Amino acid sequence: MDAIRTYNDYKEIIRSHDTVIIKFYADWCPDCSALNHFIRPIMEEYRYMDWYELNRDEIPTAADENDVTGIPGLLIFKKGRKTAHLHPLNAKSPGDVRKFLKENL
Repeated sequence: MDAIRTYNDYKEIIRSHDTVIIKFYADWCPDCSALNHFIRPIMEEYRYMDWYELNRDEIPTAADENDVTGIPGLLIFKKGRKTAHLHPLNAKSPGDVRKFLKENL
């Protein structure tokens, strides 16, 4: 998963990809660490997708404009527009993430 480090990179990535998944996280977040423990096999299942991660503390504007009020969050963007948002309450297990992806991709 490639890291997005600037707001301009974030905007370019969501505009230049047909569909992209971005994981919003923070270094201090224990639920983000838990998600990291089981996300790799899911990413492999969806290896045809472009996956990125964005630290919400480093790029708060991207988090604010997408209503990312809790982390971790998985957001799906299609042609520059957010089409789905997996909120932290629903991102507790591999099953939660797989269900979200199946329903929204």
